[in-house]
Amino acid sequence: MHKPALVAVDPRLDPSECTTMVEVRQGVDALDRALVALIAERQRYMDAAARIKPDRDAVHDDARIEDVVSKVLAAAEAHHLSPDIAEPVWRTLIDRCIAHEFGVYDRTRS
Repeated sequence: MHKPALVAVDPRLDPSECTTMVEVRQGVDALDRALVALIAERQRYMDAAARIKPDRDAVHDDARIEDVVSKVLAAAEAHHLSPDIAEPVWRTLIDRCIAHEFGVYDRTRS
């Protein structure tokens, strides 16, 4: 059985405890490193999707995109993340992941 690896986040102050920009930047940098690890894992799922999907037309799925965005917005609300940040970030992420998936699909089938 595969156990997912935990994404390590370097020690940092809670944002409410930061008193200097150095502390704020250390927290942001720590979270950015963790986000990169998570996005890399997401990319590996796109690699798997490219391998599994039966044809190129299945790579871009408008209904799935809207489903993902809807779920992200619900999670964003629960975590007090502004939808003005969440939605455009995820739409861009989805767009780039689809482009990546097309590339992987094409490379593995040529």
